[in-house]
Amino acid sequence: MKTLLKHLLFFTIIGVCAPALAQDEEKPKTTKFVVPPDVNGNKTVIALPETRRPIKVGVYSGPGAPQSSVDAVVKVMKPFTEATTVILSGEEIGTLNLSAYDVLVFPGGSGSGQSKGIGEAGLKNVREFVGNGGGYVGICAGAYLACSNFSWGLGILNAGTVSSKWRRGQAILDLEMTEAGKPLLGDVPGVFKVRYNNGPILKPWTRTDLPAYTPLALFRTEVAKNDTPAGVQVNSAAQAIGTFGKGRVFVSSPHPEGTPGLENLIPRGVFWAAGDKKEAVLP
Repeated sequence: MKTLLKHLLFFTIIGVCAPALAQDEEKPKTTKFVVPPDVNGNKTVIALPETRRPIKVGVYSGPGAPQSSVDAVVKVMKPFTEATTVILSGEEIGTLNLSAYDVLVFPGGSGSGQSKGIGEAGLKNVREFVGNGGGYVGICAGAYLACSNFSWGLGILNAGTVSSKWRRGQAILDLEMTEAGKPLLGDVPGVFKVRYNNGPILKPWTRTDLPAYTPLALFRTEVAKNDTPAGVQVNSAAQAIGTFGKGRVFVSSPHPEGTPGLENLIPRGVFWAAGDKKEAVLP
């Protein structure tokens, strides 16, 4: 027994980004995935956001959002004194007047878990917040949550996923910026590396009431474990933007907030999603 416990200390179980985890289905277990500190050649690939203003950012923390995912978002936002970051529970998402915030961030974890965590009241509140001009940033599970092809989703991005088989695995993958992505994320030449962990493989959806999403960066390599479809990840959107009503939506399938050199990518998405400062209208 002592030997068994000793060996168990060498392993760390971490959560995965997922659209849904059935209650009667065994949750997949994986050993801790370590991203090399020099994965991007010890360079800052994504520069600091050029346009910043004072904003208030709410980060969801609750069912479907492991503490490590929440901490990763808080860590990359911490250097920006313009951004006040507040942790919000599922109950708060559903009951607070969200207009006090500029952007809501839903981190990695489980998309359906986050949906259950905020409940019907939270889903309605977030939709109204974004529709009225608020910003939404979804990372991996948060990107699943934004999609339009899940009954439990927010439906604020005109995107679906290419397959119900989501356990593609973890890997370091290549990304490349699109022309549309350069004004928002920076003019990065060639490919760069990012940590991927079961994030959504996006495809255009069929909503007629929403504009098409715009890919900012594309996957140039892929991982396709566990009998997931091969060939569908390459050239799909790694980061994308869209609008919902008066609000802005930014999603990331992989985890730049957990990748050395890409620490500024999510902050750039957050400041973009916040939009321009709302000036008071004089009588």
